[in-house]
Amino acid sequence: MLIGNVGTEPEVRYVDQGVAVARFRFATTEKGYTLQNGTQVPDHTDWHNIILWRRLAEIVERYVHKGDKLYIEGRLRYTAYDDKKGQRQYVTEIWADNMEMLTPKANS
Repeated sequence: MLIGNVGTEPEVRYVDQGVAVARFRFATTEKGYTLQNGTQVPDHTDWHNIILWRRLAEIVERYVHKGDKLYIEGRLRYTAYDDKKGQRQYVTEIWADNMEMLTPKANS
């Protein structure tokens, strides 16, 4: 479960038999704080690759844009591939099972 902001305009494409798949970068931020000794700990932002299928992808295509705040539920998927230089690259994605839009409609 993640709450964060869409970092890139969603990319939606249609695969086998018109099945929609959407992908976008998603930022979650842990707010900074001050330790008892006065040391400032800054905000920390993590970036995630979000994948949505079928109806959720169609909703993303119509209503979700860069900067929107979302609630995402999903599962982790790990993949590996060899890049153009022949080096092994590893990718972690979140395949969303549920999504709720948290940005008010007036701002979307």
